[in-house]
Amino acid sequence: MTAYDDNNIFAKILRGELPCEKVYEDDHVLAFMDIMPRADGHVLVIPKAKARNILDIAPDDLKNLIAGAQKVAKAVKAGMKAEGLTIQQFSEQAGGQIVFHIHFHILPRWDGVALRPHTGAMAPADDLKTFAAQIRAAF
Repeated sequence: MTAYDDNNIFAKILRGELPCEKVYEDDHVLAFMDIMPRADGHVLVIPKAKARNILDIAPDDLKNLIAGAQKVAKAVKAGMKAEGLTIQQFSEQAGGQIVFHIHFHILPRWDGVALRPHTGAMAPADDLKTFAAQIRAAF
């Protein structure tokens, strides 16, 4: 397995070298708005521990990540007044992973509203701030 890359974009966000629209943080995880969202309110949850994906994360770090993802998912659903959620985790390039720091996608869902395609288009910063505020208020 390939070694963890300390220069991946999420490692840079954790070190404060790149900005993010933060939704939640504790000793183990950071959650922030996806800048290329597939749904309004799309949030990423990452561990502070260094791990490429589900195949190499330490069990205790995975436990903390899952607990954080659950907490964030509840806030996303409530804050976005969503009817449901899609939660995704991709491992390795063939599995769809693009950023090689394990993360969960929390996507709020509504009946009859399809996910947007992943085009690489960035969302307006004001939209991300608005959705983040709604989600933060739900914790």
